Amino acid sequence: MTSTSDGTLYVGSFNHGGVTKISGGKAEQLVKPGAADSRSTLGVLADEKSGTLYVCSNDISAMGVAGPSDAKGAWLKTFDLKSGAPKGSFALSDPKSFCNDIVVGADGTAYVSDSFAPFVYSLKPGGTALATFATDPQLAPAKDGVGLDGIAIGADGNLYVTTFIPAKLFKIEMKDGKAGAVTELKPSRPLDHADALRAHGGGFLLIEGNGKLDKVTVKGSEATIDTIKDGLAEPVSVTLVGDVGWVAEGKLSYVIGDNKGKDPGPFKLTPVALPK
Repeated sequence: MTSTSDGTLYVGSFNHGGVTKISGGKAEQLVKPGAADSRSTLGVLADEKSGTLYVCSNDISAMGVAGPSDAKGAWLKTFDLKSGAPKGSFALSDPKSFCNDIVVGADGTAYVSDSFAPFVYSLKPGGTALATFATDPQLAPAKDGVGLDGIAIGADGNLYVTTFIPAKLFKIEMKDGKAGAVTELKPSRPLDHADALRAHGGGFLLIEGNGKLDKVTVKGSEATIDTIKDGLAEPVSVTLVGDVGWVAEGKLSYVIGDNKGKDPGPFKLTPVALPK
């Protein structure tokens, strides 16, 4: 899920694909399922400066989710933010790649996390292909685990990423547009399924898949984790609209987990007031 400054929300669908736009209490299909050979939609990011909607598209049929097309592989897709018209399509390089989430820097460069290979990719404005921005053994997915997930740029200009299973936080130093040292951060308490990461108030908002929305404050190599709200239904993403964090309750266990086949009930976008 992502948003624009006027409060419009954009929501992807893991099983159906496409992107839904929600504005003024009304929902419309901005990107139709399967558009531009897209498949299952993971991370989405609205970049108002360039008028671009970035979308992570993946073939997750191996997980039992067919998706709306037969497109293979992992892709970063771009669409016009207003019309939903296709703009570009960029393949992730590794055969195991899984496009998870996106952040855009001040210069318009997009950075993309890969959950099944130890890569953060970059796409410069006007670029025709993804480049490997950062790679490190620490970012590789563990056996039977899931690697890179959330991605954000901190107030210090460095890149920050999460890994999902096991749940970890990392800082990737950035200087002059190039990646530097990768440092695992020590959280003040153990994390559980660290997912979406968004810059907020000098720190970050973090989603934990076990039901939490957290505030993260980084000092050196330590990360203080303060829970803002618990009890969310398997949340997967958060986006900022003013002083409110909108959380997508994804209920993935009903799509690919232990509860598959059971009625998940309604899927909700839940507003959470953020501490000042």
